[in-house]
Amino acid sequence: MSHPRTTPTARTESAQDAPSARTRTGEPTPDTASTRPSLTDLRHHLTAHLDSPARTWLDHALDEAAAHPGLHGPISVWELRLAEAGRRCGPAHADAARVLILDAARAGTDALTRVYFQGTADERRAVLHALPHLVSGPGALPLIEDALRTNDTRLLSAAVGPYAARHLTAHAWRHAVLKCLFTGVPVDHVADLARRASGDGELARMLADYAAERTAAGRSVPEDLYRVLDLTESVTPAPGTDHPHGKES
Repeated sequence: MSHPRTTPTARTESAQDAPSARTRTGEPTPDTASTRPSLTDLRHHLTAHLDSPARTWLDHALDEAAAHPGLHGPISVWELRLAEAGRRCGPAHADAARVLILDAARAGTDALTRVYFQGTADERRAVLHALPHLVSGPGALPLIEDALRTNDTRLLSAAVGPYAARHLTAHAWRHAVLKCLFTGVPVDHVADLARRASGDGELARMLADYAAERTAAGRSVPEDLYRVLDLTESVTPAPGTDHPHGKES
């Protein structure tokens, strides 16, 4: 069922300011939900695109992290390499390099938590991208919840990745989707959106309320809202996929 667009379909001011899912160089970044790469893919991509000095630095950083994994004192040597990654590999490739370093260091929840809360925004984003690769259970959810409280759109887009899709409760996940709409983060960044939104009447109600508030205020309704609203009306899950999150009454 399609929904009448009662307001102009132009993007909201926050959506216009949101960063592109690609860097200015045209390279895909880990922010892009539809192309979330494996660790092997990240390594191949960096090998193909980094120049020789950057590749040499990354190889050394990964070997160093593998030789001295985990936390060591106030700061581990691999944490220093996380801080260098932007300068050594360039902004277009720093996220991927940091994720690989975290993997090589076998960073568990404690290490990821320390990097997240002591690191820069760039390092926090890398931690969020690394979570689905490095943490199997819900123990790192406090990092996702912290990121969802910010208005940093790049941090938000990283927070709504596969780890959040697997572990956020229905209530928290719905609010994460709304937060994306509030801040202009494209819902393409929300991992597993179609499955989790399917048949979710409570999410549909929240979306309708938000659309009504914007319309009453004379503001445009984000086109992404209608897209998610359409998804909530689908009640047929993909074959072999069971919804692991019960809906609230």
